[in-house]
Amino acid sequence: MPSPCIRNCCLDEDDVCLGCFRNLAEVIAWSEADNATREIVLKNAAARRQTYLDRCKQL
Repeated sequence: MPSPCIRNCCLDEDDVCLGCFRNLAEVIAWSEADNATREIVLKNAAARRQTYLDRCKQL
């Protein structure tokens, strides 16, 4: 499973990348993670992205 990194790395105050929405620990662990773990990371990142977009809409 390829990395979701889009080479637009910028960490927010919670150490979440605003490019792929993985947290720093998930980015570091990606290369060693199995596919089941990667699927969980991607699901969590998608939820973080949606929360971020929802907050932006409220501004």
